[in-house]
Amino acid sequence: MPLTILIADDHRLFRDGLRTLLEAQKDVSVIAETTDGAETVAAAAELKPDIVLMDVSMPGLNGIEATRRILSAGAPPKIIMLSMHSDRRFVLESLKAGAVAYILKDCAFEELLLAIKAVRGNRMYLSRLISDSVIKDYIAIAKSVPGSAFSILSAREREVLQLLAEGKTTKETAARLHVSVKTIETHRKQIMDKLDIHSVAELTKYAIREGLTPLE
Repeated sequence: MPLTILIADDHRLFRDGLRTLLEAQKDVSVIAETTDGAETVAAAAELKPDIVLMDVSMPGLNGIEATRRILSAGAPPKIIMLSMHSDRRFVLESLKAGAVAYILKDCAFEELLLAIKAVRGNRMYLSRLISDSVIKDYIAIAKSVPGSAFSILSAREREVLQLLAEGKTTKETAARLHVSVKTIETHRKQIMDKLDIHSVAELTKYAIREGLTPLE
């Protein structure tokens, strides 16, 4: 069966060009075109396409809100966002809404085909020009999440915690970090106080859960 696609964009010239290129692919069928968010939500519910190519900026109801509404329904399609905006705020909000790919409109058609292939295989895809900035944002957010080891503990405390969790004694940890045993004991107490953990076994579980040390 061909892959069914709904094109949602308020610019007719863009829709026409995209339909022509897509229908030249042997396993793709464009089953509908829509011009605003509300119309797209209704069409997705009625036609149940495999993929919606969703413009971020549409009249009435923008593509991000339309994505949220479509994905709240049963058996939703995969949604690929199409946008002129490379601003990471649009990218992150689209992904939070449930889109599985984000493509810039000025990319080559071949990149859109790559995105379609990726989401068809249950993978995500980000336009190459924006993937680096999104990854950097994700890392920054992960480090600042309340309760995470990266926001609670200092770099040295995380280092001490990892070594202790990996079975190093206080003396071995001190030797590894070129500090005194007393310094390591102080760090360990501070770590336990900050985390409200009272045994090395619980510290080890915490370190594994936070990804500071492997499960092995």
